Amino acid sequence: MRKYIERGLEAPAYGPCKPRQAVINPFTAYLRERVTRYPGLTGSRFFRELKDLGYAGGYTAVTDFLRDVRPAAAERGYEVRFETPPGEQAQVDFAQFNVVFTEEPTTPRIVWLFSMVLGFSRLIWARFVVHQICRLSCAAILVLSRRWAALLAKCFTTV
Repeated sequence: MRKYIERGLEAPAYGPCKPRQAVINPFTAYLRERVTRYPGLTGSRFFRELKDLGYAGGYTAVTDFLRDVRPAAAERGYEVRFETPPGEQAQVDFAQFNVVFTEEPTTPRIVWLFSMVLGFSRLIWARFVVHQICRLSCAAILVLSRRWAALLAKCFTTV
């Protein structure tokens, strides 16, 4: 630049560079169609799919493209929170625990934690049971219903 100024010459004007063909360009139509149909899929999932189709580019190129074409959160909609009035709903579940009792230290046992959570207040009640059978579940619910009789009108079971 200095030599042009010293000579009194005008500096050269460069035009815009010609756009280069991106490695992802042949796959953009496929990505647009997949993002429209399945907006929740991750960039790594799309990257694996493109690799299977012969894509030779990198992961970042895929995620950069997805950032531009993925629908915004407002366009995708939102999830409506499920609320229930007090005393209308509860959820029942079992959780498995592998324990060793001090009376039998060499024999591991499976016990189940029966739990019930009220939908409105999130009040939780739990009791360990030996088996996950209907008779014991009903007995636990009966014990609980005596305690929560005024609180509980319906019971929903979740798996």
